[in-house]
This record gives sequence, C-alpha cells and structure tokens, in this order.
Amino acid sequence: MSENGQTALVKLLEELNENIKSIGAKLDRIVTLQEGLREALAPREKTTFEGLPLDVATLLSLPDHLRKTALALAELGEATATEISKKTGRVRAAESDYLNQLVAKGYVKKKRRGHGVYFYIEAH
Repeated sequence: MSENGQTALVKLLEELNENIKSIGAKLDRIVTLQEGLREALAPREKTTFEGLPLDVATLLSLPDHLRKTALALAELGEATATEISKKTGRVRAAESDYLNQLVAKGYVKKKRRGHGVYFYIEAH
C-alpha cells in the first residue's frame, strides 16, 4: 500500500472512531432519557382507603357527586376546594359545597391555614 493510501486509511479510521464516539454519546443520552421516562411513567402506588373513615360501604352510600369528591380528597390527602376541582374537573364552587356537605356529615374535616381552607380525611 502506498503512503498516500496508508494516510487515507488512517484518516478514515480516525473519522470512524469519532463517529463511534458520537454514537456512543447519543446512546448514553437515550438511555438516560429512557430511564427518566420509565420513572415518570411507572405506576404509582394506588391509594388505599383502609383506616379511613370512608370505608367501602360509606363510599357506596354517598351520592355520586360526593363520592367523587371524597375519592379525590382521599387521593390528595389534604387539599383546598380549588385543588379538588382541578382533580375532578368540576368548578371550585361546586367542590366547595360538596366538601362542606362531607364535613357536615362528619366524613371530612377542615382547617384554615392562612387564607386557605384545607380539607382532609382524618384517619382512625
């Protein structure tokens, strides 16, 4: 092989090596993104209602609109009417009314913190 041929071969191998490094860096980024997505999309621990005053029989005895509010509150733990409305997709005023109905029935408690009123289900 001529000297020009060897030089061209070395240059080609160097370019190939750079391309392999570039591909390796891109694969590392893809793996990192995939791991992030896997964590973000992993199923969350399901909310259990054991130990809550809202047992299955109580939940089934509630009208649909109150049950939906109670379940949303159980998932959030503690929330304002605005937060519940975002969860249920209903207007804040309706959720506020439903939450206060649950308070009146003794299933939910509320407390004021600053300017906000927070609702929660007290565990037994």
